[in-house]
Amino acid sequence: MPDLQTGGPSRRLIILAAALAVALAAVVAILGVMNRSSNNPGDEQLALVPVPASQADSPQCAALVPALPAELISNGATLNRRVLAEPAPPATVAWGAPDPIVLRCGLDRPPELTRTAQLRVVSGVQWLPVEGDGASTWYVVDREVYVGLTVPDSAGTGPLQSISDTVASTLRPAPLRF
Repeated sequence: MPDLQTGGPSRRLIILAAALAVALAAVVAILGVMNRSSNNPGDEQLALVPVPASQADSPQCAALVPALPAELISNGATLNRRVLAEPAPPATVAWGAPDPIVLRCGLDRPPELTRTAQLRVVSGVQWLPVEGDGASTWYVVDREVYVGLTVPDSAGTGPLQSISDTVASTLRPAPLRF
């Protein structure tokens, strides 16, 4: 109803319009926050390409994969375990985003493993580091199955230590195979 004195909208109509504008702004803000949290890269399924892993279905991998931690600590940040998109490579686990840490169990012997290869020992586990572009893959080479851990260059040493502890407590040592 128009105001008879000024010819403009009534006070009640102005208050109702202002209340609707505030409610609409609140709904838009809430939807924006919800959309931003659902667009967290760590919440999306991670698609990984398969790699040769002839022993991925081995008893050793069947023991290792469930023993792996739900989260890793890297440079003080907590990296949660990722859901892998189907078809997921067998015996594969990933943590963190946007550059995930990926563990694959049952891999074929890395060609870089030679008698002169420089190995590193972490928590009693022998690793073969192989540098890549933006990431390194560390191979467990002294167990009955080969395990690869691909770590972005930005990651600290925490993931390697944590995985070494799990490998040491889950898989029996085996002689190196060249």
